[in-house]
Amino acid sequence: MVLNGPPRAGKSSIAQAIQETLPGVWMNLGVDVARLTTPPALQPGIGLRPGEPEHLAAAYQPLLYAALYDAVAAHSRLGLNVAVDVGHHDRAVLADCARRLEGLPALLIGVRCPLAVIMERRRESGMLPAEGVEPVERWQREVHLPGIYDLELDTSVLSPAECAATIAARLDGDRPPAAFHQLASS
Repeated sequence: MVLNGPPRAGKSSIAQAIQETLPGVWMNLGVDVARLTTPPALQPGIGLRPGEPEHLAAAYQPLLYAALYDAVAAHSRLGLNVAVDVGHHDRAVLADCARRLEGLPALLIGVRCPLAVIMERRRESGMLPAEGVEPVERWQREVHLPGIYDLELDTSVLSPAECAATIAARLDGDRPPAAFHQLASS
């Protein structure tokens, strides 16, 4: 499953709750893990904010995402469950990632959180952008385009445990994942 949303929306906390509560082995791959493996010259790697095409990492983002999703697919094909926490803001890259997961039972989950809550979380963690609120607003806008999801969660009203329970109920349901198939076809 892929948890897609802006930074500080709660994706990593949901991934941790999934690991702690859902049955089976759940690997957590995503922006934080990818950042640890990305060389300093290409930081922040896949975590690069939207609207920074001149940044050195921008040219490498499609390749870095491709490598991440190929690793996700490999884990899944080996029988491991994977929770991926990312912030997709490039539709072409997202479509390529969707094609890399074809044939796998992958859910795309939109993780939403109001801007005011995200700004409060940033204040609490000392992660306020020097440029002000505009880069955060840009993330909020662009990360949910085109807005095709199998499930959406709002972390301002649901705890990580409640999000994990909602995901578990969706996994136990009878609706097959469709978002990635739709994106791969676009």
